[in-house]
Parts: sequence; structure tokens; C-alpha cells
Amino acid sequence: MKPDLSRPQLKIRRVHLDTGRENVIVISRQSTALRADIFRGFSRVELRSDSRTLLATLLITDDNALVGPDEIGLSEPAFRRFAQPAGSLVTVTPASAPESMEAVRAKIRGQTLSRAEIGAVIDDLAHYRYSDMEIAAFLIGSASFITSDELLALTGAMAEAGTQLKWPEQIVVDKHCIGGIPGNRTSMIVVPIVAAHGLTIPKTSSRAITSPAGTADTMEVLARVNIGVEEMKTIVAACNGCLIWGGHVNLSPADDILISVERPLSLDTREQMVASIMSKKIAAGSTHLLIDIPVGPTAKVTKATDAMRLRKLFEFVGDRFGRTVEVITTDGSEPIGNGIGPVLEANDVMAVLGNEPEAPRDLREKSLRLAAHLLDYDPKLRGGTGYARARELLESGAALKQMQKIIDAQGPSKCATELGHLSFDVKASRDGVVSAIDCLRLNRLARTAGAPLDKGAGIRLFKKIGDRVEQGEPLYRVYTFDQPEHDLAAGATAADNGYAINGHEASQSKTVS
Repeated sequence: MKPDLSRPQLKIRRVHLDTGRENVIVISRQSTALRADIFRGFSRVELRSDSRTLLATLLITDDNALVGPDEIGLSEPAFRRFAQPAGSLVTVTPASAPESMEAVRAKIRGQTLSRAEIGAVIDDLAHYRYSDMEIAAFLIGSASFITSDELLALTGAMAEAGTQLKWPEQIVVDKHCIGGIPGNRTSMIVVPIVAAHGLTIPKTSSRAITSPAGTADTMEVLARVNIGVEEMKTIVAACNGCLIWGGHVNLSPADDILISVERPLSLDTREQMVASIMSKKIAAGSTHLLIDIPVGPTAKVTKATDAMRLRKLFEFVGDRFGRTVEVITTDGSEPIGNGIGPVLEANDVMAVLGNEPEAPRDLREKSLRLAAHLLDYDPKLRGGTGYARARELLESGAALKQMQKIIDAQGPSKCATELGHLSFDVKASRDGVVSAIDCLRLNRLARTAGAPLDKGAGIRLFKKIGDRVEQGEPLYRVYTFDQPEHDLAAGATAADNGYAINGHEASQSKTVS
């Protein structure tokens, strides 16, 4: 019996292609069940097997060793999401764009979208029905303008698209930094302090996208972070808190998709940032939220007026969703801590928690002040005593003990924890005083060195703003694992090391060890 070309069937073959987030399928040009001209004008196809469906981008190959004439190759993301075994028969038909694309086109034309239209867009995003090009169209259209009602609709739709956590406690605290500052691993100190006090703080954190480390990347040096919802609840019940990767518990999955397209396009509008952060915190079940906005010349937010506008947006969304939101601005003029990169940052965290003499004072002090804000939400504490309580918990060793309890509950990490065995020092070219540090530049240099993919790659800082240096004295040390990254990082620091001495950009020499 000849196959029905309107509903052709092919056998699934798993193709070991990492196509990022996109669903991609591959068919042979000599396919026995499909004619390539059927898909002329369609770049997207729909797969069906039993009750399962999947939209995917179609590629055609002339290599029958990759995919045979009677097969359909599914990339790793597509194979995982379709969840059918290799060898299963599927039907493949051309697919039109999702209906919600009409709302995207309307947004590009400058129209205001309804709550239902935004909800439909986010639902299709969360179910991987959009290509990167279609996601970019929505982001660019939204970046042009977004009303207050659209902001609320976007936040709510993203929060509802994935897991929504509920906690038995009336007060569930959380904190979030909008990022951009190297080091700054305060969450890993704040969580054990607050949890040791007795407040609930289920911290879900992100992995790095354009930075050399996210909180989840750094915590993974110490403990497992790929933890599911039920295990997370068990850990929080036992420890009052956790430090896990939010992507594994499926909080606001559409946001992760939007971010992955936003960053390469350098789209980071205030409204999209607020919707992104608030959707995840609402989905996480937080009742009281502290937002940290670092302000500095090379931070994400460079002006106090921009920070004020952000604060008002966070407060507006928090009020509408019944969340207590406090927004503070902090110094974003230089890195926080001495390390940039997962292993180096984890070392800083444990040094602070262990009250070690060489622990970075700026990381310690900022963490104490952030923890104090959260502790002040405890009605049992007298007003204004949060800082004293935070310091007591840190200095007594209670916070370190609580951190070890969280680490034990989450389980051991399988990540390598050694520093890169190749290194070189970046040295001052003149005597003087460090007058400025480019946070964005140091982030890029640490990524060039291999962080966060290589946990032990990164930068150890020796000098901060205001420190006096002599010619030839090291400003920082760069760690790498492989010669290509070593050479790239050395070349990048030679072009711009990110430091200014006496108001002048510092050229430098290198010492390889």
C-alpha cells in the first residue's frame, strides 16, 4: 500500500545534534515517504504520534548515513520533548505559524495587546512553538513600547506557564540582584544566614548566560543544583532554604526562552527585565522580595534616575500581585569579592561564611546588609535589629553550619573544583592608584578564559578601586585550562585589561606560570 503523502510516516532516529533550545528535525532528500517539494514555502513541520505533537524546524540532508530514506532525525531537544522511542512511526505535515503570531504582528505594528493575546503568545513560547526569529520579532515589538496593563499581563502569563510553588509559611523571603557585577555572590551567604534564623528562603537561581558565573554555576561547585520540585520541598522543609537551579523546577519557562534570544540581541528593556524577574519570584511562591540594583558606570544600570524608574516598576508589579517588594541600590562601580568564575567565587563565599581573615570584606558587608533587610521582615525581631542578628549568625558559625546542612541535603556535586593549571598575571604599567574598574570588561575576560564552562577558569583580583599600586605589581591573575583559551585571554587583556590607574587606562605586561 502506497503511503499517504498528506500524512507521511517515518521512523524516529535520534540525531546527536545540540540545537540549543530549538526543535530541529532532519529528513533525507531521498525520503521514501516525503517529497521535499511538499514543504516548499514551509520551514516548520508538525510531528504527530498518538496524542503527541511537536512543531519543529525542518532541515534536508543528502547524507543517508545521518538519516536514512525511511527515517526522520530528531535533534536532542526535539527527541527529549517528543518523548517517543527511536524506531516509532510518526506522521509529518507542513505546519503554519501559531495563531498567536497574529498578535506578534499586531505588536510590531504598534498595537496594544490584550491579556488573552499575551497569554496565547507566552503559552506558545513555553511549548516551543516559536522559532528564534519569531521570538525575536515579539521581543523587538515589545521593546518599542509596552503599557502597564501589558506588563502585568506578561508577568502573570509567564508566572502561570510553568511550575507554581506554594509554601505553608506565611512569610517566604527571597532576594534578586539584576546582575552585571563580577563576583557579587551574595545569595550564597544571605540564604544560610536567613535560613539559620528560621525564615523560609527557597532560592532558585539562574545559570550564566553572558556572565562568567551565575549563582547556580557557583553553588554547583559545592553541591548538586539540578533538583526537582518535590526534592526541593523536602530540602526546604529540613533546612528552611535551598540554593538550586531554577531551570530544573520549570519556573517561568517562557522567560528562559525569551532571555536566551534577548541577550544576543542586547535587548534588556526595563519592562521586560521586571516581567522576567517578577514572574519567577511569583511562580516561586515568594511573599517578600528584596531587589538589589547595582549602579555604576559599567553596570547594567548606570544612572540613579534609571534605578528609580526600575524601582517604581518593581513596586507597581509587586503591589498588583500582592507581593511585598523592597528595592535598594548598591555600589556597582567595581567587582564584589576577590574571585570571578565559579570556583573562585565559591572560595570567596566559604571564606566569608567561615569568618576567615582573608575573606573579602566587601562581599561580607554587602551580604550582611542584604540579609538584614530580609530578617527585618520577621515580626518577632524588633525593628532595625536585622543587621545585628545577621552578623551574630555569621560570626557565631551558625550560618556556616546551615550552609553545610543545605549542601548535605542537596547532595555532592560531580563538578571538578580545581583551579585552571595555566595562569598569567596582569600587571600595572605605572605607579599610582586604581581609579576605575570596568565590570563588563572583566566579565568578558573571565568568559574568554573559559568560565563558567570550566568551573576553575576565571580571575582572582588583587587590587580594587582606591588601592595603591607600583609598576609591575599584579592587578589580577587569570586562570585557564587549555592553551587556546589562555592565548585568547592573554590577547584580550593586552588589548584592554579593564583597569584605570590615576584616571588612565593601564597597559600591562604578562607573566605566565
